[in-house]
Amino acid sequence: MSASILIADDDPNILLALSYLMRREGHAVRTATDGQQTLDAVAAAAPDLVLLDVMMPKANGYDVCRTLRASHAYDAVRIVMLTAKGREADQRAGLALGADAYISKPFAIGDVIDCVASVLAGKPRPAAAGICDG
Repeated sequence: MSASILIADDDPNILLALSYLMRREGHAVRTATDGQQTLDAVAAAAPDLVLLDVMMPKANGYDVCRTLRASHAYDAVRIVMLTAKGREADQRAGLALGADAYISKPFAIGDVIDCVASVLAGKPRPAAAGICDG
């Protein structure tokens, strides 16, 4: 299933790796390096899914998620939080704001592929709490 994916992360190595991985899976990929770029990119052309880092400049991932979920225009956009903030409280916060799933860094490539596929397919969250870690 080919989808449009926006990868939002301020780490250029993660952007490069995830872009390669998602393209290899057949998806169209765009990138953003801060929260404002992410919001601008979604407004320009809403993707099917956003892989969203929490800790970014100019608006963190929680703020971006909150902003997107506040607009019904983006109801169809799936959001997977992707972050080093892996504590249970952080995960619950992201999911409470409307993220569809949460992946903690460091992550296994297979976990990201499986999580993205599951969220895009509209399947129930991979785990009861929406955590995609293996």
